Order: sequence, then C-alpha cells, then structure tokens
Amino acid sequence: MKDKYTFPAVFEREENQYCVNFPDLGCATFGDNLDEAMYMAKDLLEGYLWGLEDEGEKIPAATNPEDVKVTKGQFVVPITAHMVDIRNEMMNKSVNKNVTLPRWLNKIAEENKINFSQVLQSAIKERLNIRN
Repeated sequence: MKDKYTFPAVFEREENQYCVNFPDLGCATFGDNLDEAMYMAKDLLEGYLWGLEDEGEKIPAATNPEDVKVTKGQFVVPITAHMVDIRNEMMNKSVNKNVTLPRWLNKIAEENKINFSQVLQSAIKERLNIRN
C-alpha cells in the first residue's frame, strides 16, 4: 500500500455546478463552485481508495494527466489522496453494534446509568488483551 496516490480528475462546468469524473476509477462527484468541487473530488478519491484497500482490492495505476483526453469545456486536475491520514481517520471511526442482553440486566444497567458502549469496549479490549 502506498501512502499517497494522485489521480487525474476531469472537471466540467455544467449550468450551476462543476461535475468531476475520475476516468481511471469510474467514480464521480460534483460541487456548486470550483472550490467545493475540488474539496469533493479529494474527499471522494480518499474514500474510494480507502474502500478498495479495506476490501483488499487492487488500486489501478493512474493515467498521466497529460494523456487524459478531454473535450471542449473540460479540464484535468491531478488530485492527491494522502492515505495515512484517511486510514487513521477511518480506523478510529465508531461503528454501531446491536447487542442482545436479558431485559432485567438492561433495566438494572440503565438505572445505574451504565454507558453500554464504554463497557463493551472495555470488555472486548480486556478479552483481546489490548492496552490503551
């Protein structure tokens, strides 16, 4: 896995927005103005590449921006994804889990203002011998 990827994005002004397409990846986004479109392109690229990594999929080679064919009104912008930052962010995101426990235990825990998430995290870390 590389720590940085740069892919060409094709931008095109359409009515009141900029459409952005990554031809090497087959994904697209848009923004109401150029700044927003640039932000959305980077966000999409990071999320898309992280998803490929997370699923064990191969990340395709990026086309040289100079070799991307565009039509009138389109322009190419190289967009860079810094994967170290996005990996850290995604791996530390909280996820929701359904937990089943007896009604009586739930009632007592709620009466005692037990934080179910904290207790579950602590128990799993203890079981896996993980120290903070």
